[in-house]
Amino acid sequence: MSASDSQGTLLEHFLALRRALLVSAVSVLAAFVLVFYLCSTRILQLVSLPITQRGIKIIYTAVSEAMMTQLKISFVCGVIAASPVVIWQIWSFIRPALYKNEIRAVRAIFLLAVLLFLMGVAFCYLCIYGLAVNFFLVAGEDIAVPMISIDRYLGFLLSFILPFGISFDLPVILYVTTRMGLTTPRMLISKFKYVLLIIFVAAAVLTPPDVFSQLMLALPLIVLYGAGVLVSYAALSARRRRLAAAEPECAGTE
Repeated sequence: MSASDSQGTLLEHFLALRRALLVSAVSVLAAFVLVFYLCSTRILQLVSLPITQRGIKIIYTAVSEAMMTQLKISFVCGVIAASPVVIWQIWSFIRPALYKNEIRAVRAIFLLAVLLFLMGVAFCYLCIYGLAVNFFLVAGEDIAVPMISIDRYLGFLLSFILPFGISFDLPVILYVTTRMGLTTPRMLISKFKYVLLIIFVAAAVLTPPDVFSQLMLALPLIVLYGAGVLVSYAALSARRRRLAAAEPECAGTE
């Protein structure tokens, strides 16, 4: 390949990347504007139900706090609403660099990771978040009167549910690392005590500073790690079959 061809290919990649970033940014901006003007107030009312259902009114303590919180929730929901477009742009950019046998695997792993992330967020909000809010409110009702600001509440909500979404991708991560030869099921089992320590440290960092929230993230992570070990066994078997199938082809070319 000549220098001019290399420069041409590099320029094509740069233009494709610029187009993907531009389309993604425009789609997120458009979704953000639509959410803000059409349903941001309703969304805030819905996510505040665990508090308002107990008869507690959410307040704001700064002149711009309510408006800024509305912008934050609109941006988060805008990113979620525009995520199909963003995901498609990412896929369109990386697909030409993949071999035909890699396209199906990468597509399946990518879609599964997105699905597991959404499942983690939904599981946290529907099954755990309400229990956590009730736990904190009951624990503090004999101590003080709750006066919860909208910005603090939204920050607590996001810091609680997003780590769950990320943690649900752990089996996918372990599958990929095993297929790449970076990990093995035996290694994952032997390092479990260290992983257990890392899980609790990560739970302490990613969640609000209380034991209940940390346990609510750490326990599912431990279960997901066990599922990841099982997935790793399947990935190792697939990797061995691939290597076994590649050996005759290599022998035939010699």
